[in-house]
Amino acid sequence: MNNSSIPRISAPAKWIPLSYSFTFILRSKRLMAWSAFLILMTMAFTWAGYLLTVDFVDSLTGSFFLAQPEAAGIWGWTKYVGWVVIKWLFLIISRIVAFYLAFLIAYTLSSPGYVFLSTTTEKIHAGKDFEPDTALNIKGILIDLFEGVKIAGFGILVTIAALVANFIPGIGQVVVFLLYTYYSTLMFVDYPTSRRRWSLGQKLNWLRSHSTPSFRLGVFPALVSIVPVLNIFLMAIIFPLMTVHSTLNFAAIEEAKRSKQQEKR
Repeated sequence: MNNSSIPRISAPAKWIPLSYSFTFILRSKRLMAWSAFLILMTMAFTWAGYLLTVDFVDSLTGSFFLAQPEAAGIWGWTKYVGWVVIKWLFLIISRIVAFYLAFLIAYTLSSPGYVFLSTTTEKIHAGKDFEPDTALNIKGILIDLFEGVKIAGFGILVTIAALVANFIPGIGQVVVFLLYTYYSTLMFVDYPTSRRRWSLGQKLNWLRSHSTPSFRLGVFPALVSIVPVLNIFLMAIIFPLMTVHSTLNFAAIEEAKRSKQQEKR
């Protein structure tokens, strides 16, 4: 790849569009192969986690949904209609929760792979100017997994907050969308910051300090997450692209900040 064709960014950072990030992947066989592997791995983890979660949830209900009440008389029909409504509500809610939990499990387990994809992206982008941080080793992989667990746990808190906000008349849905938008950005920014060994507090502070680019990075995956049922698999497909896209823009912003600091000196 010709690194000279990649725009060098100075302060203020020039935004790298999603289309450029897509062609960036296509121009590198290494990124394409690793992205394909991560898509398959994320889908496999998600599907396996979904099946395990559904089996566990269904086991908690026992034979409640197997014992259909007899629809005889007014009281019998009332119990039957109530049973049908509860059954379908349970199926819909439990499957949505199962998909989301499965995705968080897949996200956590695949974190080291996406960190590697992010690091490789920075290496190709920076070329000789790449400044390596912590070397890849077992300890680093365990740290990446732990960071993935923390981000996933934070995602559960975001989900609870979104459920509460959803009941606010008028602005509730807007708040929910913003929560998922910035949480999506947090997930993707987690990868380039992991090799720098940033804490969760530092990552959240980066989002607060760069609210506009954070919104731009998270809005597309937030829109994709709205698609019912298919959202998990669609997210798995776009995850490598969004990882590369977020890494390129994160690196551009950080490079612009360093250039500005050097100018002040």
